[in-house]
Amino acid sequence: MKKIILSTLILTALYSCKKEGQKIENTAVADSASVTENTASATRAYTSKELSPENLGKFLAQKNDTLYVTNFFATWCGPCMREIPHFKKKMEELKGKPVKFTFINLDDKSEWNSSVKKFAQENNLASNIILLDGQKLDATFFKTHFKQWDGGSIPFTYLRKGDTTDEYLGMMTEETLNSKVEALLK
Repeated sequence: MKKIILSTLILTALYSCKKEGQKIENTAVADSASVTENTASATRAYTSKELSPENLGKFLAQKNDTLYVTNFFATWCGPCMREIPHFKKKMEELKGKPVKFTFINLDDKSEWNSSVKKFAQENNLASNIILLDGQKLDATFFKTHFKQWDGGSIPFTYLRKGDTTDEYLGMMTEETLNSKVEALLK
């Protein structure tokens, strides 16, 4: 009986994810791939979405008046986990402003429904997390999108507002995050 219930839940989740994935194809990557302000539903359901490297490239290249703060992390990365509270605090502080926080998860696909799901639910970040299969990334992806990051280590944070970008390799302190965000919001 437990297997039937579990199978039904998994199929329902996969079906829901497929519908959400179709919405990404039909809408601007900008807001469908970034922060969704619906935090109430994020605590009830695990709604992180997978994005291909091509679509992630489109998301990273957006040029408008919104500040995009994109953090690449993994749940097994100690420095990544230590900086997450700084991002959550800044997200709350800037709620309602033209700022989108997105967390690109680089965990193994085998961890998406366990470690990543648990992390997303505990931190109320499921709608802010994009799952990325790191096996699909190559050196060209990094050279095309970043000045200093070659994909060799995380955490890595990429900030973009219009034509202005900033990159930070390593764990961000709260002060560093605040100064980088404030500089781009001016």
